[in-house]
Formats: sequence, C-alpha cells, structure tokens
Amino acid sequence: MKLIFASNNKNKIAEIKNQLPDSIEILSLEDIGCVIDIPETSDTIEGNAIQKADFIKRHYGYDCFADDSGLEVDALNGAPGVYSARYAGPQRNDSDNIDKLLEELNGSTNRSANFKTVIALHWKGELKLFTGIVDGEIMDSRNGDSGFGYDPVFKALGMEKTFAEISMAEKNQMSHRGKAVAELIRFLKSQ
Repeated sequence: MKLIFASNNKNKIAEIKNQLPDSIEILSLEDIGCVIDIPETSDTIEGNAIQKADFIKRHYGYDCFADDSGLEVDALNGAPGVYSARYAGPQRNDSDNIDKLLEELNGSTNRSANFKTVIALHWKGELKLFTGIVDGEIMDSRNGDSGFGYDPVFKALGMEKTFAEISMAEKNQMSHRGKAVAELIRFLKSQ
C-alpha cells in the first residue's frame, strides 16, 4: 500500500517510516512533485492537519495523510500550541524557538506541558482523525542532541531523559506522534 504523507519534513518522515510495517510505503510531497509550502492558517492543530490533507486531496487527488503537532505549555496558557514551529518567528528555527520558550518560562515553577499530534487521513472518500498526546515537563536547559523541535527540553512523565536523549525507536513508543501513527496503522491494517 502506498500513501502520500503531506510533508517534506525529513525528521517527521523518518520517525513515521520507522514505525510503519513493510506493507505500507509513504511518499513525501517531494515524491509527488509538490513543492508548495501548504498554508497552515487554522487556529487549531486539528484544523492545520485537515487543511494540509485537504490540499493534497483537492489538488492531486491522492488518498493521503497530514499531521500537525504542537507543544502546549500550561504556564503559557497553551502556547506555543499551533504556533510551535514558528514560535520565535517565520524563520522556523528550532534553536530560536527553544530559546524563546526557555526565556518565557524563566522563573516559572510550573513547567507542565504536553505534546499533541493530530493526523488527518483522507481514505476512500472519508476523513479520519487520529490524535496522540503525551504529558511531561519543560527542562531548564537543553539535554541531548537527537530528535528535533523541542525534544531537547521536553521530558515525558515517568522518564528520566528528554526526547533528545533517547533513540527514535524509544521515542516512537511514547511520543505524541508515535501514538497518533500507531492509531493510523491500526486503522489501515483493519481495511
């Protein structure tokens, strides 16, 4: 089975491919010749995932899936949330985003946060949503050099290490994206 993943984010693609059984092959936007940066203008994570999947279905006609993720920090009233990738500005720089997050939380004793991923799947004329959430906390400083995004400062509840200090396989077992992808795989296997 081939399925389009509406992304050119090589980190996300690698994480998802790591979870998929051999029977499911994903193609990126680059693989189908889509070089457009699909707009993400919704004010919700769900809305952005749907918007990207709808774009590919409408313009290319393929069954496909898209995801959107966000870090929701309690002390920041859920920010950066839907703006996680561009929290520090339109340059979408992970290091700048972490710097801004740590600056915003400087002196805060409430470090509780969660990562949330929503996958929107267009499949045989229907739209399905799959959600993964992992609770945790924001560290005072970066730890580890694996992963991407906010991984160096996010530690899941019950873990001793940040997402950037564990392997991709370990992260996929517990992460927000890993949980949403597991739901997607269960659905596809049932078809």
